Amino acid sequence: MISDITIGQYFPGKSFIHKMDARMKIILTFAVIVSLFFCKNLISLLVVVFGVVSVVAISKIPFKTIFKSIKPLGIIIVITSLLNLFYGKGEPLFKIFGLKVTADGIETAIFMAVRIILLVIVGSMLTYTTSPTDITDALERLLKPLTYVKVDVHTIAMTMTIALRFIPTLIEEIDKIMSAQKSRGADLESGGLIRRAKALIPILIPLFISSFRRANELAYAMECRCYRGGEGRTKMKVVKMEARDYVALVVVAIFIALIFASNKLLAAVL
Repeated sequence: MISDITIGQYFPGKSFIHKMDARMKIILTFAVIVSLFFCKNLISLLVVVFGVVSVVAISKIPFKTIFKSIKPLGIIIVITSLLNLFYGKGEPLFKIFGLKVTADGIETAIFMAVRIILLVIVGSMLTYTTSPTDITDALERLLKPLTYVKVDVHTIAMTMTIALRFIPTLIEEIDKIMSAQKSRGADLESGGLIRRAKALIPILIPLFISSFRRANELAYAMECRCYRGGEGRTKMKVVKMEARDYVALVVVAIFIALIFASNKLLAAVL
């Protein structure tokens, strides 16, 4: 399960999505995530599904990798769907342990499961196709207006990116510690919930020690390279918006318009 987590990883490529400006990718990612919450029916949700699948295909990220990003959240998706399954309106189709299941409940359960999956995929696509350095530069430029109110934008962007960058490293570290504990005879999978929680202590303690050591080494490395924050720093690569970025903006705007149009169309029909 630990090895299946791909959050924060970057997969180099030369696709249309990879070549886009990181600022535009962040803006469009945020726009798509917000638009998901405006989907009021399955038709509008299918519009987003089509758009997200198209983006994954264009980015040439393997669908197997996308599935890995969803797999760790499988329990949350199932629980959320089950909770919505029993709170639908209308006549019950059948009952499970005295709880009624309606057509509205089934539709809501499917709707919520698909929405969560799409949220995970959209968020993952940003990190899959954008390097941590590009994300840092993009966040710093997007948040630059906050510098006028004395907000240290560079530090915020750097902190967020370092945290995102070290997620795969920490996952790999957990996997190594668990393998080492199992080789010493530790039982991490059997027993009840309390026993499993106690079994995590030999994993968490080395993980915290390793994390603090790694953070200390990173701080020393940055100081040795005379890092003093964003003030007065120049950029080796000056990025700028190109035609592909504006094309992507127009396409996403069309998809968002289709979402609102399908909402109004279905409301008018009903």
